[in-house]
Amino acid sequence: PSESGEGHQRKEVCHWPCRCPPVPTCTPGVSLVKDGCGCCKVCAKQSGETCNEADICDPHKGLYCDYSEDEPRYETGVCAYLVAVGCELNGVYYLNGQTFQPNPLYKCLCISGAIGCTPAFTPRLAASPCTRVTGRKKPGQSACGPGQHKQLQSTNYRRMSAYRSLPLVLKKKCLVQATRWTPCSRTCGIGISSRVTNDNRKCEMKKERRLCFIQPCLTNVLKTVKIPKGKTCQPTFQLPTAEKLLFSGCSTTQSYRLTFCGVCLDKRCCIPNKSKMITVQFECPSEGFFKWKMMWITSCVCQRICTAPGDIFSEL
Repeated sequence: PSESGEGHQRKEVCHWPCRCPPVPTCTPGVSLVKDGCGCCKVCAKQSGETCNEADICDPHKGLYCDYSEDEPRYETGVCAYLVAVGCELNGVYYLNGQTFQPNPLYKCLCISGAIGCTPAFTPRLAASPCTRVTGRKKPGQSACGPGQHKQLQSTNYRRMSAYRSLPLVLKKKCLVQATRWTPCSRTCGIGISSRVTNDNRKCEMKKERRLCFIQPCLTNVLKTVKIPKGKTCQPTFQLPTAEKLLFSGCSTTQSYRLTFCGVCLDKRCCIPNKSKMITVQFECPSEGFFKWKMMWITSCVCQRICTAPGDIFSEL
């Protein structure tokens, strides 16, 4: 209420039941989110744009709606960045929320210590192969075949942005980006971890999977792992002999003597610290062969944070 005793009636921006327009196509780097009313998919508002209870700011970029300039109504605000750490690239420091262009091919944005980049140029629709069709088409009928539609959809991945920690690598005009590998799906035995990366010939954002083998499923690991006298942890260990790996009822064609992460006598846990990627071939009974990429552990580290090893949000 104001000093005169009159209260301000806020304008209602949400209406139910929900009536949603067609789902929009957002420009590269803009998140497609559900509006503040919990109804419709909308393109999130960006830094400097007006916002309200329905038109929310991009949550994936650390934006919030600042209503401070709309006193005393607090109905309409402006999207602004939360206070957070900046980024450093090639010796140059950037503020949180700052946009910059380290290379003519890419535009980048600093978000809470991570850098996200999108291509500076997008393909022109006029160059679509679907326009090179002769003859008359009926209204609403597509000039593209099924194969051409699939090809056009695949080019959209080139415009996707990825947010990751440094360093960024430029390889054949492609700014290589990748998320961190997810934790192994199994704490013992062969599991799967994944990431999203554009480190491929077409520079397309794709999901990549690999096998991971942190520890064998032993009834008592402490009987197998010998902890040195005076120590509480043994970071890594190996089995006495090389063995074939079993996965989905199939076995590897070769035997491997893997390095596993060890155990501790205290409450610490051991997780992979350094690794490389190898390719292993499996042979299935009466079904042929298949190959998988696999994480080959070279060293492990023992630490007290054991809730979710490898979780990129564990420090927040």
